[in-house]
Amino acid sequence: MPPTAAGADDVPVVPAARAWRLLGVDFTSAPRQAKPIVAAHGRLDGACVVLERIETLTDWTAFEALLTRDGPWLGAFDFPFGLPREASHDLGWPQAWPALVAHCAGLGRPAFRAALDVYRETRPIGSRYAHRATDHAARSHSPLKLVNPPVGLMFLEGAPRLLAAGVSLPAMHEADPHRVAVEAYPGLLARAITAQPYKSDERRKQTPARAQVRKSLVDALRRGEHPLGKRLDVDGREAEALVADAGGDRLDAVLALMQAAWCLERGAPGYGLPADVDPLEGWIATAPPSSAAAGSRTLHAADAASGAATGNARR
Repeated sequence: MPPTAAGADDVPVVPAARAWRLLGVDFTSAPRQAKPIVAAHGRLDGACVVLERIETLTDWTAFEALLTRDGPWLGAFDFPFGLPREASHDLGWPQAWPALVAHCAGLGRPAFRAALDVYRETRPIGSRYAHRATDHAARSHSPLKLVNPPVGLMFLEGAPRLLAAGVSLPAMHEADPHRVAVEAYPGLLARAITAQPYKSDERRKQTPARAQVRKSLVDALRRGEHPLGKRLDVDGREAEALVADAGGDRLDAVLALMQAAWCLERGAPGYGLPADVDPLEGWIATAPPSSAAAGSRTLHAADAASGAATGNARR
């Protein structure tokens, strides 16, 4: 079994946890009918995470409505909430999260893209992308990437909507305490179960072998055989739908749901995040807590393009 997630051996009692709804959200920077945002809805029930339904959101209006639904709920959203402090400093951008998010939103896509393209070219070959501390801990892409996958655009579309909705982000931004968002990375949990790729948007890569890997992931979640420990309670028809979705969006939403449950069980105010999270960068839920603050003080040499496991990346 892979190493235990951050703080997993110290689980405080949260008496009201069962009253909270859970969300796991697989995100895209361009929601549409063919590629919607996918939200898994569920709840905690003892040792289980109950998957109640899966919702597809085909436009920004639907996503914004999701964020403003009455609480209490805790959602795990698969997009970067912050940017590397190193990059924000170098670019002369604001050093507080609300101001940074507002600044980037004000730039718009063309100017945001252009700024990151120019900045990337100022950095040494082999270290083109600055990283957050959590990107190293979770082995996730830098939120400065604009393609394959475009996580920078996911930040640009997602973070301003969280800010506008008045949602609380532990360690980053206090707002409505009954609507709480944490950053998810489904690939982190998937990799703890299998190193094999399990999804693709490319038809030629949507193979029976990847379908079998998705089945093994669903089976492991149902048995609770993963570092987060909870069993996924899902009916047979929905389990089959998770396996059948070759793009992996439904399964990624459920993986994020499991991360949301882990955070809810640990409770306010930190919801299981390390105590020394840089509030400009944020932290991926369940990522190991080592050197959480170091990312805002040191240069990061790893290039996100060189280390991602094929088929397990954000989009």
